[in-house]
Amino acid sequence: ITFNAAISACEKGGEWERPLQLLSMMVRDKVKSNTITFSALLSVCEHGAEWERALQFFGEMLQSKVEANTITFNRAISACEKCGEWENALLFFSLATHRKVQYDAITFNAAISACEKG
Repeated sequence: ITFNAAISACEKGGEWERPLQLLSMMVRDKVKSNTITFSALLSVCEHGAEWERALQFFGEMLQSKVEANTITFNRAISACEKCGEWENALLFFSLATHRKVQYDAITFNAAISACEKG
């Protein structure tokens, strides 16, 4: 919980490098990451226009067998959308469909906005 809170605080403070250090510390200390951890990391990527890191974190989340949910998909789609990466945004949208993740208004708005920017 402490690591998740620290990552969220970094996002609110506009820092995107510190969460990487925190994630490394979690791995070093054998602290298991969860959906909240990756949601916070993806939020950092979204607000820092770091779509490539969002792809990386999402891949790590899936490799760790952490369940992706509506929020994690929304944040990944939004991270891509903010950088004009409409193709990657639509890949996440498609993956959410494949995994039967429930969409919400944010999902659709982010995907539509990504297409408009592309």
